[in-house]
Amino acid sequence: MLRSQWEFGEASECRRGLMCGMGYDSDELRRPIIGVVNSWNEYNPGHVHLMQVAKRVKDGIREAGGLPVEVMTTGICDGMVLKDPKYVEIPSRNSIADQVEITVEGNFFDGMVMLSTCDSVVPGHLMAAARLDIPTIVVTGGYMPHGQFRGREVLHIHAQDKVGTAKEGRMDMEEYNGLIENSWGSCGACTSMTTANSMCMVAEALGMTLPGNSTVSAVSSQLYHIAYMAGKQIMNLVAAGVTARKIMTEAAFQNAIKLDMAVAGSSNLILHIPAIANEAGLDLPWWKYFDQASNDIPLMSHLAPGGPYSVKDLDLAGGMPALLKELLPKLDGDCMTVTGHTISENISGAKVYNADVIRSLENPVMKRPGIGVLYGNLAPEGAIVKIAAVQEHLMRFSGPAHVFDSLHDALDCLRSGGVQPGEALILRYMGLKGRFGTTAFTFQEELKGIPELYDTCAIITDGRFSGGTSGLSVGYASPEAALGGPLALVQNGDMVTIDVPDRAIRVEVEETEMARRRQQFHWTFKAEEYPRYLNLFVKNVGSMAKGGIWEV
Repeated sequence: MLRSQWEFGEASECRRGLMCGMGYDSDELRRPIIGVVNSWNEYNPGHVHLMQVAKRVKDGIREAGGLPVEVMTTGICDGMVLKDPKYVEIPSRNSIADQVEITVEGNFFDGMVMLSTCDSVVPGHLMAAARLDIPTIVVTGGYMPHGQFRGREVLHIHAQDKVGTAKEGRMDMEEYNGLIENSWGSCGACTSMTTANSMCMVAEALGMTLPGNSTVSAVSSQLYHIAYMAGKQIMNLVAAGVTARKIMTEAAFQNAIKLDMAVAGSSNLILHIPAIANEAGLDLPWWKYFDQASNDIPLMSHLAPGGPYSVKDLDLAGGMPALLKELLPKLDGDCMTVTGHTISENISGAKVYNADVIRSLENPVMKRPGIGVLYGNLAPEGAIVKIAAVQEHLMRFSGPAHVFDSLHDALDCLRSGGVQPGEALILRYMGLKGRFGTTAFTFQEELKGIPELYDTCAIITDGRFSGGTSGLSVGYASPEAALGGPLALVQNGDMVTIDVPDRAIRVEVEETEMARRRQQFHWTFKAEEYPRYLNLFVKNVGSMAKGGIWEV
């Protein structure tokens, strides 16, 4: 019988006595102890069902000779939390990784199965798995069933799109309220390619979930079968000594980035994938991999919000195994997964049942690169542009800088007519350290409503993107202004040039002048305006190009 790796000693004997006191049998305590790391709670629809899913994981662990011990982590829903000014969703990701490290490392578990679904919880769990490097399997919670309204299925993203229309009084409020109240299902990840489903798919492409996990319904029997099999399989990984870093290799991360491009995943993956990779000890220029993959990998499944299909449609078309099989010529199929088999072996029997939902490499939805990474003296570590959203005449841009140190200042100026055509609009101190990784989406949307500005101006920010970003909008400029990056040194009137085809972004200021400005730079976070946790986050978070992990 497989035994726990922890031999006799003062700490293990104390633990044995305490657990016997809780009613465990001495024979149980000789088994490998597997942490079932759950993010279940009653206030997050993506996680509200994970208590039941965890039961099946524990059944599998016991069946295979292990002792399951369930522990909890934070699991907030980005749709539930405050966005401004105390934005906590991205900061929670790092805290979740810390929680897992404290609990699992502190209790010296032999392995773990992690349950999560939503935006920052899945990457937080994967970051912890990479840090701890013990045998690990991730079970993601499945996609949300569609809502129903007036005789048809409806997607939540289409209800959200009506908020502005209703606010302006251009929509029947009975219809609007019906959409809002009936567009979300009972549990699971929202059914479009927002961050939750994107991260679940990344977990599978990395090899950290069982095949098909990322594209099953949250209310299906398949999810519970996967959970049970994950419980059994973790014991095989413990026996073989297969730890997380043996699966999350450089090649596996490249596969995940390619999968991201094939499904036009959330722009937040630009932040999360490098964070997980760096926690795994892979300090590489990950944004360059995104740029390369964007040029090499076509869009193979046109999923909402950008396309007509939902994750349910992807599931019916063959799910993630079928998509990965179509993408396989571009992947490293020899990457090992938690099944004990390679990706190629896992997907060998997969089939496509709808060739319009899951396209082939020869017949993609589109081939134009989705994103590009710009480099230059304005963003030495890189900045991200959504190439497909840029008007052709703005691919090469030059204009004077108009600098804003807050989103509110930028909006006030725009609304009062202070923005001029052809300007390079700099929105800074919006990155992870400056403002917890908020977005300039409100400003972008209002600019879009003024054609003479939208068609001539560039937006450059150290904040994040929204999925709806369009126009010449450059985000994630790194290092961010709050870290003393070059964006902090730009002054009104400086000429800014952007060359998307050549992947370049510059401010036309001599280096001697930039050095002088750098000596005079000073920025202070307004600590008194925010709670202690956000203060801790700001003090310790690092560059977005490395995923915004802790600087140590």
